[in-house]
This record gives sequence, C-alpha cells and structure tokens, in this order.
Amino acid sequence: MKKILGIVLLMMFSISVKSQIKIDFEISFKEPQAHYAEVDMNIGGLGGKDYIDLKMPVWAPGSYLVREFSKNVEGFTAAVNGKAAKVQKITKNTWRVFNDGAAAAKIHYRIYAFEVSVRSSFIDDSHAFLSPTGVFMYPDGMIITPSTVKILPFGKWDKVSTGLEPVAGQKFTYYAPDFDILFDSPIEVGNQDVFEFKALGIRHEVAMYGGGNYDKEKLKADMAKVVEQSAGIFADNPNKHYTFIVHNNSLPGGSGLEHLNSTVLAAGRNAYNTEKGYKIFHSLVAHEYFHLWNAKRLRPVALGPFDYDKENYTTNLWTAEGFTSYYENKILLRAGIIDQAVFLKDLIRDLENVINTPGTKVQSASSSSFDAWIIEYRPNENSRNSSVSYYSKGEIIGLLMDLEIANATNGAKSLDDVMKAMYQQGNAQKRGYTDAEFKAMVEKISGIDFTVFWKKYIDGTDDIDFEKYFSYAGIQADKEIASPGKPYTGALVKAENTVKVSSVLKDSPAWMHGLNVHDEILALDGSEITREMSNIKSGSIVALETLPVFAKKNIGDEVIISIKRDGLEKKISFILKENPKIHIKADYIDNPGLKQLNVRKRWMGI
Repeated sequence: MKKILGIVLLMMFSISVKSQIKIDFEISFKEPQAHYAEVDMNIGGLGGKDYIDLKMPVWAPGSYLVREFSKNVEGFTAAVNGKAAKVQKITKNTWRVFNDGAAAAKIHYRIYAFEVSVRSSFIDDSHAFLSPTGVFMYPDGMIITPSTVKILPFGKWDKVSTGLEPVAGQKFTYYAPDFDILFDSPIEVGNQDVFEFKALGIRHEVAMYGGGNYDKEKLKADMAKVVEQSAGIFADNPNKHYTFIVHNNSLPGGSGLEHLNSTVLAAGRNAYNTEKGYKIFHSLVAHEYFHLWNAKRLRPVALGPFDYDKENYTTNLWTAEGFTSYYENKILLRAGIIDQAVFLKDLIRDLENVINTPGTKVQSASSSSFDAWIIEYRPNENSRNSSVSYYSKGEIIGLLMDLEIANATNGAKSLDDVMKAMYQQGNAQKRGYTDAEFKAMVEKISGIDFTVFWKKYIDGTDDIDFEKYFSYAGIQADKEIASPGKPYTGALVKAENTVKVSSVLKDSPAWMHGLNVHDEILALDGSEITREMSNIKSGSIVALETLPVFAKKNIGDEVIISIKRDGLEKKISFILKENPKIHIKADYIDNPGLKQLNVRKRWMGI
C-alpha cells in the first residue's frame, strides 16, 4: 500500500509541476541572410530553485546519428527580475542558469542554421526551416512540460506551416503539450506555396518551397490515394490534420524525415513532369506517410520515450525503416501510381543490390540496426564491404516474410495483418515492441515457426533463397552473371584534377593485389591516365575497367597499374577476373497452381 501511495504521490507531483511551469518561445529572424534565428525563451513557475539546467538534444528522432546541435548555439544569456543572471555551461549541450529562487527567467540565444537537409535547420533570406531538436531547449527533467511557440516572420514572409496546433486568436502562435511533441513538429516559415487536400476526412496541407513544375491538382489526387492506401492497412488514421513540408531543389533523387503528424521531403523541383521524378516523389510520400504507423506509433521499444542526450539503441530498424521501404512500393502499386511490372522490377533491382553488396555476408540486419549510429550515417570507403543497410536488407526481409505468410495461409493472410495487429497491440500496451514480440506475432498470424527464418535473415548473413519465395507466387526467378565474359578490376575511380581510386570491392582483383582508395592512377599498361580519361567528365566516378585500355583485355589477362601513393610511385599488377555481379531474371510461370495464384493475389493484387 505504501508503494502504491508513493507512486500516486509521484504522479500527482509530476502533474503539479507540469501545470505550474510555463514556457513560451519566440522565434525571430534579424539576420536571415546570415542564417541566424533569434530564440527567446520565457520560463515561469520555477519557484524556490537556485538554478535551472537547459538542454538541447544531440540528435533528431528518425535520423540515427548524434549531430551535436548545440554546436550551432551562440550568445546564450539569461535574465532574472530584469537583471543579467549567471550562466554556466556544464556539459556540451547543457546550460545552467542561476535564478537564485526566482520564479521566472528569460533566456536568449541565437541559432546558426546553414545545413541543407530534411533533419537540420536552414535559414536564408528566402525562408526558414526549423528542425526543432536543433532549435528548442528544454528544462532538464521537464520533457512533459507544455509550451507555446510564437513565430515572427521576417520582412514579407507571410506563412508558417507546421503540425503544431495553433493557439486561437494569436497569429503564428502554436501550442505543444510536451517537448516530445514540440521536437517532432518541424516548422517552415516564408512564402511557401500552400495547398490542401482531404483524404479520409482529414485535412492534409502541402507546403512547397523552392518552386517546381508540379501540377497541384494531379498531386492532390495522387497523394490522397497514397494516404488512403496507407491508412487502409491499419484501418485507422491517428491524425486530426497532417502537414507535408516539401523542399524543392536542383538535386536528383530525394530524401525525407518522418514526424508524428508531418513530414519533411526534399525533391527535384523540375522532375515532377517526368515519369521517374514523379515516382520518386510519391515513393517519398508513401514512405514517410507509412511512418505514421511504422516507427512513430508501431515502434521498437527503445524508440520512445526518447533520451535526447545520447544514442537510443535498437536491433529493429530493419522493421521500422526496412519494412517501410518495402511498403512504399506496395502502396504505390495499390494506389495505381505504378503497375505490377514496375513493382516486380523495382523489387528485383533492390534484391540484386543487397545480394551484390559484399557487406551482406558480413553484417546481419539486426546488427546493422544496432550500429546505425556509427555506420549508416557515417559511411566510409569500406562500408559496402563490411556492412549492409537496414533499409535495403529490411526491405528484402519484408518481401520474404510477406510471401512466407501468404504461402503458409494459402493467401488468407499477409504481412499487412502482422503490421495491423502489432499496431493495435502497441496501442493497447502503450509502448513499443521487442524483437521477440514481433516474431511471436508473425508466428501467430502465419501459424508457422519463424525461428530458422530469424536465424538466417535477421540475425544471420545466409544467402537469400529468393527462388523459393518467388515460387510461392508462381514466379520463376533465377540468377545469372550480369556481365558474362567481361573482366573487372573491382575498383572505382574519380576524375578531378587527378584520377584517384574511390572504392575497392572486397575480394576483387584490385582488393587482392593491394590497390588502395586514394591511390592516384598515373598510367594503365603504360597508357597515361589523361589519355584514358579524356572522354570522362570531371567529377565522374567510373569503373576502372570501363577505360579504353581494357577494351582489348580478356579474363585472365594481366594489367599493370602505375600509381602514386603518399608521394611515391609504384606499380601494381594483377590478373583480370570475371565480374561476379549477378542479375536476377524473373518471369511468371505457365499454368501456376491455385495456391500460387492465391499467394500472388494476396501479395500483388492480381
């Protein structure tokens, strides 16, 4: 009884503290052209304390790297009762403000923001993107405290886009019930092009910065389809409203970061009217929207409540991220944005990428997840040889698991049923799942034991038996040498002022005979490298064996490479081998059985 009473009193105390403390932020932009934001933080209801510690997160949830956001803080000052207060920095991301028992304190600091990324803040004279973990500080031990954020747009800026709830009657002022919500709500400030669509009765705002050749009406229709197909898997949409912040730029490809009721996407501004660019954009939309459930709510137990001071380790990013990569293609298929042929082609391409990555035989999916903090976001020249991405390996695990479940249930169940059941279980338990719990649900839905599957593909590095899994759906899949009879070196080179080796594949001729990354290539079989690279655009990365001197080379021939390493010249020779890179051929078999047709229909909808 005493223990229960103690818990009740502690809860009452926490609620009392939450109700007494009042925190208001005001963000302004005096020098946006120099990439600065001014942050004013007013804290009230402290009462009786000699000091208060203010902390800035060191990482952004969803991006598993310690980014040390506190490095961008300048000019931290504090005032109590109208007078300057003593401030002492006590850790890399903690400032101690001595308020000497005063009930309130006013804090001011500047944030330098000049990193173009979906996970970090960027400010210039055209707009401000605020990634909250690198902008807002929180009082130590008061994560559950609510706050308000008032934005003072610069000059002629007239729009603010965010997932935060607006405060009635106060322009550009927003409310966060706690710091977890605040840190999960990015803010776009400027003159972004804003349009809306409704899906499942929920308002979705799209805030486009950077221009672009997009068709708003077409985007509204197709994004709504993606939203509806995503929510259909879980039979639930947890949002009152949702915000897409889209940064359009000149770079190819795209990236994104998920949040609780919003996302930030980076896309090519002039690619919307191309088939490839349009698909890439909607792949981003599908991926990040699916995170509403997978990762944000249906999540590994280690990923929330968060510790913003250090790494939060989990072995389950292959589900949180890898399965999301798998589902982005399934959602586009179901939304009609791609067809079955493209769906299968993309899966085959991604499967080939995993199989042809040497690190697949070195690192498991669970290990890749755990080591995300030191490998995934910090790749080096040897990463492809020593590691595998939990995104790509997790996608393939999702494919295999989906087909295994459908086959075990004669097409009655699929991975969809596992995801929905795990989401419902997490809601009921109000916490994340363990690896064992996820495995147990897969076994419950499928009715079969997945112990060997886990050992091979999740905790192990076994070869992927894709032939077996595709056969479940009546697809004949075979592997073959991608470039039969073609010699290879295993080295990539980059042409700039000099030509240097940029990577060397494990167990290739270059690897076996000691050609190193950063070696400067001087000549190939006596042919000067300037002649060999004369038709190669500066900055390009090419396979060494694609250069002209290799056109007359065959498997088994010797090549002599003249290099410079650490200022010293030397020669390296090796015998050319056949490129072991594999290609997968996949075709629908003639006259599939009824079970195969049931599996295929459950998997692809045909």
